[in-house]
Amino acid sequence: MNEEGYREILDFFVGGQESAYVWQEILQNLYQRGVKEVLLGVFDGLPGLEEAFKAVYPKADVQRCVVHKVRNTLHRVRKKDQFEVAEDLKLIYRAPNKEMALQMFQQFESKWSSKYPREVQSWANELDVLLTFMDYPSSIRSVIYTTNAIERTIKEIRKRLKPMNSLNSLEAAEKIVYLTIQDFNEKWAERKLRGFAEAQEALQRMFEERYH
Repeated sequence: MNEEGYREILDFFVGGQESAYVWQEILQNLYQRGVKEVLLGVFDGLPGLEEAFKAVYPKADVQRCVVHKVRNTLHRVRKKDQFEVAEDLKLIYRAPNKEMALQMFQQFESKWSSKYPREVQSWANELDVLLTFMDYPSSIRSVIYTTNAIERTIKEIRKRLKPMNSLNSLEAAEKIVYLTIQDFNEKWAERKLRGFAEAQEALQRMFEERYH
């Protein structure tokens, strides 16, 4: 996503073992190709990815996907408490500002930590990277606090590959993925993401402050 709110897939890779070393190679490759100034990386907690990202882009912020975190927490909570815990978490990440979000977390902590100490502690440990999006313009926060857009895209790509059981090589599969991505990029080039027009000036200022 650029500061004007246009999305683009820059590359894709046939993956093997996910590790910090592999991720770093991929990111280094993007850096060499010209992706030199990044404000924010949004991740779902994959092992090694954030670490690799910070090695290549030390000035960038890291945002851990809030939707993933909520989902994982609710899996570990008793069925009868799930709705209430979900609503209490919503008060944290939908707060109007960081200060309020931290207050809401304190309430969440005092309410649930005796019943779910590990889950609450896990939020406490990651709160910084879960609330990074609050440092960004409010009009784009709902777009940058989750990796949902990436997941939806991957789902779409899988859907295109599924009917093609007869793909006889990795190259054939890669070709389909490449063409699908080209489709997405053409479509996205005409469609600005919601909220970015209002945020553009602020984002440009953030780039200036961080990189120039």
